[in-house]
Amino acid sequence: MSGPLEGKVALVAGATRGAGRGIAVELGAAGATVYVTGRSTRAHRSEYDRPETVEDTADLVTAAGGQGIAVAADHLDKTAVRDLVDRVADERGRLDVLVNDIWGGENLFEWDTPVWEHDLDNGLRLLRLAVETHAVTSHYALPLLLRHPGGLVVEVTDGTAEYNRDTYRVNFFYDLAKTSVLRMAFALGHELGPRGATAVALTPGWMRSELMLDAYGVREENWRDALAREPHFAISETPRFTGRAVAALAADPDVARFNGRSLSSGGLARVYGFTDLDGSRPDAWRYLVEVQDAGKPADVTGYR
Repeated sequence: MSGPLEGKVALVAGATRGAGRGIAVELGAAGATVYVTGRSTRAHRSEYDRPETVEDTADLVTAAGGQGIAVAADHLDKTAVRDLVDRVADERGRLDVLVNDIWGGENLFEWDTPVWEHDLDNGLRLLRLAVETHAVTSHYALPLLLRHPGGLVVEVTDGTAEYNRDTYRVNFFYDLAKTSVLRMAFALGHELGPRGATAVALTPGWMRSELMLDAYGVREENWRDALAREPHFAISETPRFTGRAVAALAADPDVARFNGRSLSSGGLARVYGFTDLDGSRPDAWRYLVEVQDAGKPADVTGYR
């Protein structure tokens, strides 16, 4: 059976692990051809020094039912990004979905550290990785996306516009990075909407990425063991939940109604009816406001 995205071409920039990998796999499960990029390959690890690779992600996309194509790329390298887009244009002649999920800042920010005490070089590199990479990728990829009407751009961030407006996020550099990506989607919505395409910002909830699981010393199979250390982790979700949100948006003929808006995986699950891999629908951002940030005991009843 063909999926709803059969014949569509997607580029997931920053798909080595985490949300990018989950998004790529779910786009593949919906039938898309997915170009996946990142700096970690089977021949060379990035500064993260992690085992996940873009080739692994591409294999997962293909196993899910799509066609995964791995391309090693540093999205701060303008020539590399231009060559990547040229390759997609030469091989497919179109781009229907662009996902800007490039991040790379986990090892660069310091929790609750004011700007004058934070390592300046690390903070500025975080901004380059989180903001400049998205701008470079959009600059080169959007002309290809606009060749055919109905294209979708997804800017992946951390936090909804409402939550980040009212909440200090970690430190100056992290807060600025994640808020900037939200604003990118708003600006792109104004530039793409009149030209027949849609741009949105999308945030996962508390995502059980490979790095997060490692931080708690658990695997996906026994993730609930981490609740003894952090009870609020009960609201967490898999990267595939965010992937299903993107796949639902990409398959929606009326996706333009969301143009320029800030969206969340949990909010879109209510709109489209998809679930996480365990059949639940975690609504992390509502939970964070109403339970965790409010100082209440962990209780996900009514939130997943």
